[in-house]
Formats: sequence, C-alpha cells, structure tokens
Amino acid sequence: MSVVIVGGNECMERRYKDICQSYQCRAKVFTRMRDGIRDKIGAPDLLVLFTGTTSHKMVQLALSETDTALTTVVRSHSSSASALKNILDTYVLPAQGAKE
Repeated sequence: MSVVIVGGNECMERRYKDICQSYQCRAKVFTRMRDGIRDKIGAPDLLVLFTGTTSHKMVQLALSETDTALTTVVRSHSSSASALKNILDTYVLPAQGAKE
C-alpha cells in the first residue's frame, strides 16, 4: 500500500516513514511546499493531510493532484505519531497491520 503524507513536522519526517514501514506501506512525506511536489504525489492508496501544520494552498494542491475516486483521503488536525498510527490502524488492511 502506498501512503502520501502532506504536512506534519519536519523533524518527524523520518519517524512518519518508519511508522508506515512498520505497517508494510511505502510512504512519501511532504512537510512543506517544494518545487516539483505536483509531479511527485502520484496516485497513492491513502492520502493523509495533517491540516494543523500545512497551508491551505498545499492541501488544495494535494487534493487536485490525486484521483479521489481511487485514493482514500484522511484529514487530521494532529500531526503526532499516534495520530498517524490510528489512521493506519483504521485504513490499512488487517493482514498488513503493524508487527509487534
């Protein structure tokens, strides 16, 4: 499963990727607006928007670049590690759940 995370804290970027990897997901993390983000988002299975730490413009860009018919979009005001784990617990298939 592929996951794109938009927003969050820059210092947590590596942690977000590690958490997704523990759920056997490939992750791309965009904590701030950069050149070429439009081309790098792609077509993920799950789009996580941390709305508390990102600009409205960046959220709109991410939504416009994904096909929402094929992508599950989840918005969370909190950008904590536990918020990401709760989202993955809910949306990742049980067979792909985190290993203890």
